[in-house]
Amino acid sequence: MKYTKIPHTDIKVSKICLGTMTWGNQNTEAEGHEQMDYAFEQGVNFFDTAELYPVPATAETYAETERIIGTWFKKTGNRDKVVLASKIAGPGDYTAHIRTNGFSPEAIKDAVENSLQRLQTDYLDLYQLHWPERQANFFGQRDYKHNPNDPWQDNFNESLHALDGLIKEGKIRQVGISNETPWGTMRYLEESKKGLPRMVTIQNAYSLLCRSFETSLAEVSMREGIGLMAYSPLGFGVLSGKYLGGNLPEGSRLTLFPRFARYSGKEATEATQQYYDLAKKHGLSLAQMSLAFINQQPFVTGNIIGASKMEQLKENIASIDVELSQEVIDGINEIHNSIPNPAP
Repeated sequence: MKYTKIPHTDIKVSKICLGTMTWGNQNTEAEGHEQMDYAFEQGVNFFDTAELYPVPATAETYAETERIIGTWFKKTGNRDKVVLASKIAGPGDYTAHIRTNGFSPEAIKDAVENSLQRLQTDYLDLYQLHWPERQANFFGQRDYKHNPNDPWQDNFNESLHALDGLIKEGKIRQVGISNETPWGTMRYLEESKKGLPRMVTIQNAYSLLCRSFETSLAEVSMREGIGLMAYSPLGFGVLSGKYLGGNLPEGSRLTLFPRFARYSGKEATEATQQYYDLAKKHGLSLAQMSLAFINQQPFVTGNIIGASKMEQLKENIASIDVELSQEVIDGINEIHNSIPNPAP
């Protein structure tokens, strides 16, 4: 395993971060425990979850993933050996079964207290705001369209004050953001100069099919020291190549949840085929080439891999040992230049 540090901290984390959002829906508790056992044995010390998980979010399965992680901690006693990250759900109809008061101080405190209880721990190493309260372009929205009637009122300072209180109580060590834009990221960093907690990570989509992070946020990441936790590095499994040729494998995410088609458009499918051919030419699997590309980016703190099957998990974790040659990187960039960011 390779390790790095969360920026502005002394927290050492594995470059491969274990994603958990299938546990409690596509995976049972026993399967979640098996995945954690294996990942931990391979040197993965960084786990990411959220109160929202498993996905798709429903009232019936709410926070089941955190509960599964909590029972693993109780069984193994490994809590102090794992860097644990979780998130408060953002607002919207999708999360109305969780709460409706956004990132208010009351909401943040409630979310943290409940996550700690389910995870059977006294503290979270990294706590993240899952998506912005304001209307902006995230979750697959390609361009920003301003809505002058957006009811959101600026509460960056208020939210950071609430997080600061929880840090002082010892319930959170560090804080981060997710699905954020350059403007939102810089606003948080500016507010932190007022003696408030500094956002140290940003968890956004990043893959061969979605490199929009590089257009502006990568500069923020490098110049300001805010590490990317890349989610959907295989584009909902599309970059494993298993959906090429119109295939819909039994039990796969797109078979179970067809509406998760963010990475399955015509241009994305064409790009995936070209990446598949490039990987095959160089004796690589498409999944490992896709993940290795992310592992090698200087702004990446954690590459959040996820799997519903153990063979997928093993292949994904093993990508840390794959070093892409300049020839392969040049080939990737050639495809990217011809079909740039086919999935927003």
